[in-house]
Amino acid sequence: MWSTLERPASAPPTLRQWRADLGGRYAANGFIGWLFAATGPVAIILSVGTGGGLSEPQLASWIFGVFFVNGLITILFCWLYRQPLAFFWTIPGTVLVGPALTHLSFAEVVGAYLATGLLVLLLGASGWVRRAMQAVPMPIVMGMVAGVFLRFGLDLVRALHQDPAIAGAMAVAWLLLSLWPAAARRMPPLIGALLAGAVAIALLGRFDSATLGAIEFARPLWQAPAWSWAAMVELVIPLAITVLVVQNGQGIAVLHAAGHEPPINAITVACGIGALASAAVGAVSTCLTGPTNAIISSSGEKSRHYSGGIVTGLLALGFGLLAPACTRLMLHAPKAFVMALAGLAMLRVLQSAFVISFKERFSLGALVAFVVTVADLGLWNIGAAFWGLVAGFGVSWLLERADFRPAAAR
Repeated sequence: MWSTLERPASAPPTLRQWRADLGGRYAANGFIGWLFAATGPVAIILSVGTGGGLSEPQLASWIFGVFFVNGLITILFCWLYRQPLAFFWTIPGTVLVGPALTHLSFAEVVGAYLATGLLVLLLGASGWVRRAMQAVPMPIVMGMVAGVFLRFGLDLVRALHQDPAIAGAMAVAWLLLSLWPAAARRMPPLIGALLAGAVAIALLGRFDSATLGAIEFARPLWQAPAWSWAAMVELVIPLAITVLVVQNGQGIAVLHAAGHEPPINAITVACGIGALASAAVGAVSTCLTGPTNAIISSSGEKSRHYSGGIVTGLLALGFGLLAPACTRLMLHAPKAFVMALAGLAMLRVLQSAFVISFKERFSLGALVAFVVTVADLGLWNIGAAFWGLVAGFGVSWLLERADFRPAAAR
């Protein structure tokens, strides 16, 4: 079974070789890639977790898991394959968990994380992952994803209405940097929005310095799982789809565009192992990240991109170890700051989800998946995201049969 894993094309670099390959450009790309993950995506975790009733220690443990565990995998794979292979966590999967936490216990959700990790691991080790990725129509999946993500776009509008001084400053900074590509290359719009929001909070006197406190290192909470069919049905297949199709598919496409040949089976196995390890501390499933890998491989020599990926992994380890302090700081920020940051982080992703859903094939199925998911009405204690996928696939199978045939046959 393990013979399906791709072997590295060359020997891993020595420490001296890595330092020789690590120039300022690659270190900067690695830093920005990590900073992207540590801003908007972390705000999404906090938004989902607090909405689901998780405590501050549980959230800190979650953040520890997604950074520390995935930082280790990132360093190992970048070193082993000499490619920018940065791993973090599935953002669509994180958002899927939000509604589930309203009617499932956290232990049941953790059980679903473990089952998802095992499924992904088996798909990677067996070599079936390519077939599994091709079996699910991407427009229908992205219709469901758009339905799940929509609330973050709405929260951005609500933040602008409720707290225009902070959310407005963040939105203006994001727009200005997006309009000026040369500046955006040096400072991504999302990071500019974060800084603008921090400055606005400081100028308005709404920063509580007592929340900083002493530096506190992570004390991960070991989460005992609980097993329920409701959690398995609602979360496992949708989580696996977000890892394999949505996130890994995007990450692999980004790396192909930069001239790399990512090892798909080995990446999938790493995601399965990472998901199992992360679940032990209450963290959502591991994936190959698209945006961070795009940043790491955005400039410079292809053969040296891996050095920036290792920087990302090292910074992720440090951030994970300091998870309690970072969690406390974000939780005590004004609510509009977190809502705006999460909304801005999801805006382009939401745009891509709509474009992929309604561009060509499976558009009716994608629309049904979107509408059912947005309605947020569960059935048999199973959340709407699962039923959105089922309804979308069923409608396409009945009314868009031609779209299931290969392009050459149509």
